[in-house]
Amino acid sequence: MYLKRLEISGFKSFAKRSVLDFTSPISGIVGPNGSGKSNVAESFRFVLGEQSLKSMRGKKGEDLIWNGGSGTISRSNRASVKIIFDNTKKIFNLDFDEVAIERVVYRDSLSEYLINNSPVRLKDISELLAHAHIGSSGHHIISQGEADHILIASSRERREMIEDALGLRIYQYKKRESERKLEKTEENIKSAESLRREIAPHLRFLSKQVEKIEKAKVMRDELVEIYKQYLRREQLFVNHLKKESEDQIRGPENRLKQIELELCETRKIVENNPEIAFKQQEVLKVENELRGVRNQKDNLFHQIGRLEGEISALEKVVAKNKILVISDEEIRVSLNEVKIVREEVEKELGLLGDSADSNVIKNVLFNIKNIFQNFFNKFSGGKQDVDNQAGFSNEMNKLKQDKDVLESEIKQISDTENQLYSRYDELRQKMEEAKDKNREAERDIFRLMSEQKDAYNDLNSARDRLNEAKNVEENLKREIEEGGMLLGRSILYFNEDENIKDEQGNLLTVEIVLSENRSDQSDRLKTINKLKVRVEDAGISGGEEVLKEYNETKERDEFLDKELIDLKTTSASLIGLIKDLDQKIENEFRGGIEKINKQFQEFFAMMFDGGKALIKLVEQEKRRRKINLADLEGDDVPEEVLDEDEKPEIGIDIDIRLPRKNIRGLEMLSGGERALTSIALLFAISQVNPPPFIILDETDAALDESNSRRYGDMIENLAKLSQLILITHNRETMARAGVLYGITMGSDGISALLSVGFEEAVAVAK
Repeated sequence: MYLKRLEISGFKSFAKRSVLDFTSPISGIVGPNGSGKSNVAESFRFVLGEQSLKSMRGKKGEDLIWNGGSGTISRSNRASVKIIFDNTKKIFNLDFDEVAIERVVYRDSLSEYLINNSPVRLKDISELLAHAHIGSSGHHIISQGEADHILIASSRERREMIEDALGLRIYQYKKRESERKLEKTEENIKSAESLRREIAPHLRFLSKQVEKIEKAKVMRDELVEIYKQYLRREQLFVNHLKKESEDQIRGPENRLKQIELELCETRKIVENNPEIAFKQQEVLKVENELRGVRNQKDNLFHQIGRLEGEISALEKVVAKNKILVISDEEIRVSLNEVKIVREEVEKELGLLGDSADSNVIKNVLFNIKNIFQNFFNKFSGGKQDVDNQAGFSNEMNKLKQDKDVLESEIKQISDTENQLYSRYDELRQKMEEAKDKNREAERDIFRLMSEQKDAYNDLNSARDRLNEAKNVEENLKREIEEGGMLLGRSILYFNEDENIKDEQGNLLTVEIVLSENRSDQSDRLKTINKLKVRVEDAGISGGEEVLKEYNETKERDEFLDKELIDLKTTSASLIGLIKDLDQKIENEFRGGIEKINKQFQEFFAMMFDGGKALIKLVEQEKRRRKINLADLEGDDVPEEVLDEDEKPEIGIDIDIRLPRKNIRGLEMLSGGERALTSIALLFAISQVNPPPFIILDETDAALDESNSRRYGDMIENLAKLSQLILITHNRETMARAGVLYGITMGSDGISALLSVGFEEAVAVAK
C-alpha cells in the first residue's frame, strides 16, 4: 500500500486537524448526507494540485477555508491538506522512504506547496505525481455525479483521460518541454543567423583593412628603423650639447660668485665709513630741525595774518561807528546778523593752512575786509551805541598785543633758523672732504662691476647654448610622442634598443653624430615625415585596434557559426526526440487501448450478463487557423485556412451493445445502465496501468442490490492492484472495506471522524 495517511486542517468543514490512516487495501468513508464525506475527496483534489475551484465546489480560495460556525471555534486564516505516501518501492523519483505532499491556501487565495516540508512549485508537484501515474483529478478520483463524465465527454477529452490513466503524462511533459526547448532553439537559430548577417559586411570591410595593414607592415618596419636611428642621433647630440653647456656655465658662475663677494666687501668699506656715517646722521638731524623750525614759523605767520585781518576789520568798524555817533544816527544790528558775519570770516580763515604763502594771506584778508565792508554798508546811516564803540576798541587792543607777541616769537625762530643753516653748510663741507678719501674704493667698485658684466655675458652665451639644447630636446620629445602615436611602443621606448646602427652598420656613438653636419639630420627628418604620410595613407595608424577588432569579429562569427551548428544539431535532436515521444505515446496509447478493450469487455459482460463493449479511435476534423497576411508574399491568401501541416487529432468513441436489447448508442441508456457502463470503463482503464490509489465518491449510488454485489466484486478485484478509498452509502460496498471511517457533523458545523475496524464494519453493514 502506497497511500499511508491524509491530514486535513481548516479545510472546508474540517475545522480541527483530522487524520485518516489508510491501513487496508479498501477504506470506506460513510456518513449521513451533508456531514462532509465529499470534502475528503475534494481534499485529495486540493492537495494534488487541482486548480479548478468549481470542481471543489468553490468560487474563490477562501471558500475552501473553515469559515466558523455556531460553536467556539472561530474561522481559520488558512487551510492545509497533507498526504503521506510510502516510497520504499521508489514510486516517486525522490530518495526518501516517505514522501509528504502538502498544500496550504490562505484567505488572499495564495497557495503554498511543500514536499517533505520544503517549499516547491506546482510544476514540481505535477511532475512528481506524473512519475507515479497520479494527477490532480481524472480516472483515479471519481466524485459524486461524475461517474458518467467519461460517457458525456468529447472524444478528445476521453483520449486525454485514457492517456493520463496509461501513464503517458510523463511523456507528454517531456514532449512539451522538448517543444519549448525546440521553440527556444529555433529562436536562437534565427537570432544567430541574423547576427551573422549583420556582422558579415563589417567583417568583409575589416578583412580589406587587415589586408591593407599587412601590405603596409613592411613600410612601417622601415619607418621604425629610420625613426629609431634619427631619435638616437638626436638623443646623443642633445646629451652632448647639454653637458658641454653645463660645463661652460660653471666658469662664469664661479667668477660671478667671486666678484659678488669682492663687491660686497668694497661696498662695505664705502658705506660703513664712520666719519661719513656720522656726518650723514648730523646732516639728517639738522635737516629735521630746520623742517620743524620752518613749520613753526609758517604757523606763526598764519596766526599773525588772521590777527591783522581781525584788527583791520575792527578798525573799520570803530571808524564807521565814530561817524555814526557824530551824526547822531543809531543803528541796531540783530545777533543773527553778527553770527552770519562771524561764520563767513571763520570760513575765510580756514583757507589759511600751515604752509600758506603771503599771497594766500593777502587774499584771505581782502575777502574778510569785503565781508565787513558789506556788513557796515548794510547798516549805514544808523547810530552805534557808545558802549559798543568802547568794546570794539578794547578787543582791537587785545588783538594788537597778541600780534606783538607772535612777531617776537617769529624773530626768535628766525634766529634759530639762521644758526641751523650755518651748521648744515658746515656739515656738508666736511662730508665732501670725507668722500674724497673713498674715491679709490669707488674705482674698485667700477672695475668689479665691469668684470661682473663680462662674466654675465659669458654666462648668457653658455645659457643660450643650453637653451638650444633644451629646444632640441623638446623637439625630440615631440617627435617621440608623435612617433609613439603612429608606431607605438617601439618608438616610445627606443632607448631600450642598444643595437641601433647607422647606414653603414656601425653602432651609433656621439663621435659619429658630432662628425656629421646637422643638415644631414634635417634631411633624415624630411624622409621620416614623407614616410609618415605614406604610412598614414596606407592605414597603418591604429592598425592594432583594427586587427584586434577583426580578430574579435572573426572569432564572434566563428563562434556564431559553431553555435548555429550546435543549435541545429540540438534542433534535430529535439525533433527526433519529439518524434520518438510521439511514436512512444502512439504505440503505448494504441497498446493501452487494446488492453482497456479487453478489460472493458470483461467488466461490461460482468455488469450486464453479456453484451459487447469497446472503445475505438476516431479521426477528428482538421482545425482551421488564422494566418497573418503580412507574413506572406501573396495578397490573395485567405485569412482563415485549414492547417494542412497539422496532423489530424485522434479521439475516442465508445461502442456498446446491451444483451437482449437493441441499444447501441450511449444516448439511449438509462441512468443505471450509464452508471454501470461508466464504472466498467473506468475500472477497465484502471486495470491497465493501476494508479497507487483510486477514490470513488458514491459512484454506486444508482445501483440496485444485485448490481451492488457485482460492483463489490469488481472493487475487490480492483483492490488487488490499487488502494481504494470508497465514499458510499451502500451496505454491500461497506462490507468490502477493511477500515471504515464514519463522518458526523454536530450543531457547530464541524466534521468529525470515527474509525471502525473490519469486523465491526461487517456487523454495521449487515
